[in-house]
Amino acid sequence: MQKSKNDLWVGLFVLLGALAVLFLALKSANLLSLNWQSTYSVTAKFDNIGGLKPKAAVRSAGVVVGRVESITFDDKSYQAVVRLAMDRRYQFPKDSSLKILTSGLLGDQYIGVQAGAEAENLQEGDKVSDTQSAVVLENLISQFLYSKAADGANNGQANK
Repeated sequence: MQKSKNDLWVGLFVLLGALAVLFLALKSANLLSLNWQSTYSVTAKFDNIGGLKPKAAVRSAGVVVGRVESITFDDKSYQAVVRLAMDRRYQFPKDSSLKILTSGLLGDQYIGVQAGAEAENLQEGDKVSDTQSAVVLENLISQFLYSKAADGANNGQANK
């Protein structure tokens, strides 16, 4: 009887450990968000969202103030439509701007909120029109290489 009681406790301990590891893995991969705060939904259109994903953070001054709820494509304006779930405890003016930023050099992308100055705040269903798309590293590198190639061609013609 004592052996089966110990087996039960060991099995329970292993199960709790496995659940804790699963919880930490989902939380660190940003696939699980335990948020019981009420939210309001805001949409914004971007020309290029880069590697932005649903559940990505929405930050203002480094503080997470919401999450990306969904990303869709508008086939009339050819832009990405991003729906944000903002925490109700954080209110932003209607003229706030959104930009897609990157954590570190090659980190995850998130949306940064720059608060505006208007007296009226964003409400459920509002659209933010002042947006700045993601900076795509490949585009920057190609622009740099193109400008260097153009400078080299100009220097070669000047030497002749």
